[in-house]
Amino acid sequence: MTDGKNRTRPGAWLLVAAAAVIWGTMGIWVRRLRGYGLGTMDIIAVRSLGNTIVMGGFLLFYDRSQLKIQKKDLWCFLGTGIASILFFNYCYFKSVEMLDLATAAVLLYTSPIFVVLISAVCFRERLTWQKCAAVAMAVIGCALVSGLGSVGSSLHAAGLTTGLGAGLGYALYSIFSRFALERGYRTLTITFYTFLIAGVCLIPFLVPRCAGGEIAAQVVSSPEFWLLIAGLVVIATTAAYLLYTVGLSQMDNTRAAVIATVEPVTAALIGVFLYHESMDGKKLVGVLIVLLSGWLVGRG
Repeated sequence: MTDGKNRTRPGAWLLVAAAAVIWGTMGIWVRRLRGYGLGTMDIIAVRSLGNTIVMGGFLLFYDRSQLKIQKKDLWCFLGTGIASILFFNYCYFKSVEMLDLATAAVLLYTSPIFVVLISAVCFRERLTWQKCAAVAMAVIGCALVSGLGSVGSSLHAAGLTTGLGAGLGYALYSIFSRFALERGYRTLTITFYTFLIAGVCLIPFLVPRCAGGEIAAQVVSSPEFWLLIAGLVVIATTAAYLLYTVGLSQMDNTRAAVIATVEPVTAALIGVFLYHESMDGKKLVGVLIVLLSGWLVGRG
């Protein structure tokens, strides 16, 4: 946990950066699973419920005391599970439907701005020039990486609203997690209840498709499907959120949010090397700016 001077423990930024890099690989898992007939909400539901099972089973054998929460603190986990995970995913995928992918990605990564503003009010985090400069650099870098301003990009009121909503929802995980951390809850507890609540809320989206046989046939016929589900749950969800939440417990929200912007950089590089997507000079400059912003805020 950071002290009154917002000091960061050595290595904490590496944990957050590692989580962001793992999240940056999400496109690989999603594209493969969509090939098996899973829709967006299906993937989110499987991810949430799968992580709940993994984390719950681990805590039952490792430390059952971490499964205990106070009723008066339930709002913290409703915040991470509903206000963040569900709200963020809903807004982001709606913005993708209304906007081109580049613009939707840029609006999503306005999240550090929300983190800075909310943290300054709720947690009295100090607004240093390094933080402000890093936030500005991260947003500019993400815009360049995502190709904002390129031919074909578009923006309208509904898309702008949902895009900014995605950025807000993405930021709220840091905010509500911080409230839980300050109430003495540990990383495993926060991660477990976040996805338990999100998973329960998403069951109505998943059950009808399973009952109708739309997913069952794919599950039975392919071992690869199960390997993809395991990777999505254990690597891209459980491991990533644990790394991020541990790192968050050792630094302030603003630093964590800015460092996490290496996620779109990772996604861009995967697109270039794995899917042969283009990387022009503007995108390369954006990558360098995002990395520099992470270094600037992380070295504190």
